[in-house]
Amino acid sequence: MNDANTLAALERLIDLYCEAWNESDAVHREMILRQVWAEDATYTDPRGHVKGIQELGNYIGWVQSSRPGAKVIRTSAVDSHHRLVRFAWRVMEADGTMLPEGIDFAELSGDGKLRRIVGFFGPLASKEQASAQALMTVGASMS
Repeated sequence: MNDANTLAALERLIDLYCEAWNESDAVHREMILRQVWAEDATYTDPRGHVKGIQELGNYIGWVQSSRPGAKVIRTSAVDSHHRLVRFAWRVMEADGTMLPEGIDFAELSGDGKLRRIVGFFGPLASKEQASAQALMTVGASMS
């Protein structure tokens, strides 16, 4: 497989994974996940950690219930090396409001399915912002 074919296959894999996040029907969502998700794969984000297709499907359903009609949209190219992948995404609310961009880091299994995804919400703070926040936190704890 040449690099262009590999990249196209990775983009299809990630886009299908995003489609699972947009599928409201649990049965169809599981069918999509079975195409892209390794049986024992894990998903971790700031709100949860799940393992396997059924747990991920249930987690997606839980997230959807908190944001009815929202869609996950891939917003970046898919970048990869050594069976590791990263891509950016955003959630578009049902009314068209775009939430801050997030980023997912993924690991592929030997058969090319997703073995692990770790997701982060929102942009990274600058060093200066992080230092100021740390000072405010320390100051608040001292009062």
